[in-house]
Order: sequence, then structure tokens, then C-alpha cells
Amino acid sequence: MYKVPKSKKILYLGVVSERAAEKYGTTPITLDHDMQVFPEAGRTLTVSEFARHVADTADRLWAAGVRPTEHVAVYKTSNFDITVLACGAARIGAVPVMLSPHLDGDSIGELLQRLQRPTLLTDREKLTGPLAGLPLDGLTARVVTTTGSHPGAVSFADLAGAPERRPVLLDPDQPALMTHTSGTTGIPKLVVHSARSLGARGNWQDKVVSFIRKRETVAMHVSYVHSRMYLGLAVLQTRGMPMVFMNDGSPEHVADMLVRHRPGVLETHPNSFLEWEQMLDDPRRPISNVKYFNSTFDAIHPSTMHKFLHATDRRSPVFLQVYGQSECGPLAARTYRRRNALKADGRCQGYPTPFMTKYRLVPRNGEKPSKETPGYIDVATAGRALSYHGEQERFDRQVLGEWWRGGDVGYRTKWGCLHLLDREVDTIPGIESTLEIEDEVLHKLEELTELVIVPGPDRQPVPVVCTRGDEPLDVRRWKAAVAGHPALAAPVQRRLSDLPRTATMKIRRLELARQLAEQLGGERQEEPTAAR
Repeated sequence: MYKVPKSKKILYLGVVSERAAEKYGTTPITLDHDMQVFPEAGRTLTVSEFARHVADTADRLWAAGVRPTEHVAVYKTSNFDITVLACGAARIGAVPVMLSPHLDGDSIGELLQRLQRPTLLTDREKLTGPLAGLPLDGLTARVVTTTGSHPGAVSFADLAGAPERRPVLLDPDQPALMTHTSGTTGIPKLVVHSARSLGARGNWQDKVVSFIRKRETVAMHVSYVHSRMYLGLAVLQTRGMPMVFMNDGSPEHVADMLVRHRPGVLETHPNSFLEWEQMLDDPRRPISNVKYFNSTFDAIHPSTMHKFLHATDRRSPVFLQVYGQSECGPLAARTYRRRNALKADGRCQGYPTPFMTKYRLVPRNGEKPSKETPGYIDVATAGRALSYHGEQERFDRQVLGEWWRGGDVGYRTKWGCLHLLDREVDTIPGIESTLEIEDEVLHKLEELTELVIVPGPDRQPVPVVCTRGDEPLDVRRWKAAVAGHPALAAPVQRRLSDLPRTATMKIRRLELARQLAEQLGGERQEEPTAAR
């Protein structure tokens, strides 16, 4: 078995745009909103202009007192300017720490404490909202507000005109960026990336983009605090690909944006693709020019891929599904076409990339890993993060030599394809794979916009369902669809907007199970329960 080599490619987030601008400076970056930090930039800027805003941000942060290797926590209202702030901090050698706008004040307080007095980049909305009850004087070295003014905070606007600073490039194996895990299992862990580990991930993604033979417009609706956003920006800018970034993920708005810009590449979270199925009925046919669909962060349902592949007019469209983790980046991938998407096993994550990633299956209970007795999925990649900040022992428990044990369980087919069945913490006795059942039922019931199976108060698998337009679930159709799964409890119906989610739109299954335990109180339900 080959050994994954150490990455030779280094990615410095603070200068990648400046370097890309030397060749592709006029490449457009289009937004569906104004940047709060630089509202004068408008909704269309170039790679060169993006690079100038990054440099301006770096100058202002240095003037505010930020220095190399210091932590800069970015926690503000969702906006594309988050990427400018992060890259600006990186440009002066600081370590941007990306905190989801969806995190509550208590979680932010705990993460700030773990960071040991970072600089906090935030805005007035967060300062008067989730942060209002926190002792920021004791938790931070300084607070910089990107909008308006606030007692005890430095105004970002007042730092305009700061003297220019040259970029600071740290050692490639030093911390360069922190993102956090999805938070599906409690307070998120802060994942520490280096310029080298980011370079390895970027190299993987650059190879994928190299298969796009013509200059296509790329439309993305992706969390601004996820490492995927920064790798995507770096690869697309250095390839000169026009970009469209959407902040509003509602199907109606996304349809308008796609009709206006007609992208050839579309990327979002799996759950967003599922929600966007309703736009496929739009007579303007917003998907008609998309040739490449990309879904990262989590597994996607085969029926969803099938619908999008058949909604485009492009010849031989491709749906790329990537399996990865925050700690390691992309690990395995598989492409789907019109002919095979619906027939595909939704649990198939594809194959590792030769000389870049590899995986192994390890028995959990002394039995050979199989579909009935899935094993731990261990992975090895040059893109593995350095640590969990402030929780090194927790990180080290998952490191087994060159291997990383991320908590997923699955098995390998006779063709070498990796099949992911569940997160270990989400497994339910008597159910081989909750994800597999969800795939099957979503395909049978077009009226469902989401289905999540979680353990109920007595560990019985409880399906939580969401329907189009929040119409009442048709009980007879439901019973017919799940007839082959007698272990399932009666479904609980909820609005899609009420499901607890992460920054990348994953359902927080443990939190949902906790909410159900409070609601159901251990009682078995005979009919669907409307949890509105």
C-alpha cells in the first residue's frame, strides 16, 4: 500500500488573490448582496478588486493592533465580506478563526475562551444580539466592529487609510486558518489548518476543476466559514473562472440568480439541493445550462441527483459527490450521470484519489467489516489538519499513525468502493443504515422535502418528515413507502425551517433527538405528530 506523500503545494490565503490577479485580474465575482464592510464595491467586482479589499483589510487590522500568529475570530452576520476579512487577517500572518453566524452566544463564549483572548471581528447585529450577555472585555484582546459603532469596540470604518503593510508568510506548517466542525455532536471543535494542509486540499480540488475544459461560470451557495469556501475561491481565481456567490439560499431567489447568470457549474450543500428541487418546476428552467453539479459536506440522495441531471439541457452533465471531513478535506469521490444516478446506491462514496488519499476499514466488534457489521472508516491524506485548538488530546485519540479515525462507519464492496452507512454516534440498533432508508423513502414520496431518522426516547427509530408547503403527511402513502421497515416508529412532522442545522445545512441529529425526547416523553405515537 502506497504512503500518502507530504504536500509540496502551499496555499497562503492572504496572497492567493493578488497572485491570481496577475493573470486573471479582470475575472468577475458576482454577489447577490452588498458587502457590509465594503458597500461601495457593489455586487460585481473583479479578482483584482477583491485582492485590493483583502490588502486594505490587512492594513486596517494591523493598525488595530493585530500581529502575526494572533487569533482573529470572525463572527458576524452571514455575508461574502467574511471571506475578505479572513483573507485580510491571513495576509498579515494572523490566524483567522471562522465561527458560524448560526452559533449561539453561549457557544461563542466557550470558543472565545478556548482561543485565549483573540481579536474579535464582528458587527453591531451580533454585539447587540448573541454577544450582548458575554464579558467580551475578559474574553478578547480587542473587538472590531465591521458595521456601525459600539461601546468598547474599534470601528472598522475608522481604520480606513491605514498605512500599507507587506504580506507576512508564516512557516507552511504553522497554523494558518481555523474552521470548526459541524457541531452536530455539541460544542464545535476548532480545526487547525496549515498552509501546507490547505495546499494539499487545494491541489485535490484543482485537479477536479482541470477536467472542466471550457471557461464556465461557477455559482456557489456555500457557508462562508467553511474551509471549502477558501479552497474554492483560491482554485477558481487561479483558474480564471467567473464566480457567482449566493447568500440567500431560498429556492425562489436562487432560481432568479441562475436565470440571470446561467452558470455552467453549480455547487451547494446536499440539503440545499434537496430543498431546491422545487425550482425544477420553474418554467424559466433555471438549471438548463448547468453541466457540472458539485455536492460536498455530506451524502446526497440519488433521486435528487437524478432530478437535477434531467433538468439541464447540457450534453452529458455530471454530478460529482465528494466524501470528506473538516479534519481531512476531500477523501473520496464519485461521478454520476443521467443513466446511473437513480440506480446508484446512495451510500456509495466512490474511490480515493491515487497518491493523494486512501482509506481502510477496521472491525468494530472483532467481525470483518460488511454491510451488516460496518467497520470504522480510517483515512490518510496530506490534507489532514494539525490539531483541535485547545483539545490536542481529543485530536490525538483519533490519530493512529498515518490514519485518522473520523467516526464514520461503513464497508468496502468487492470493487473497492467505499460505502458510508452512518456516523457511529447516529447508529440505531436493528437499523443497518438510517441514511439508506432515508434515500429509499425520499425517492418514493415526492411530497417530502426532508426525512431524518433519529432514535426516540426508547431508542426506537423515529422518522422526522417535512413536506412541500407543510401539507399534512398522507398516512396511507407513508405506510406503503415504509412497509419494508417495520422497526420504524410513527413519523413526526415538522417544518423544514424548524429543524436544527449546522452552518453547512446538515441536520443536527443529536439535537433533534433531544428535542424529540422532550416532546414525546417516551410515549409511542400511533399517528403522525405535528411538531409545529
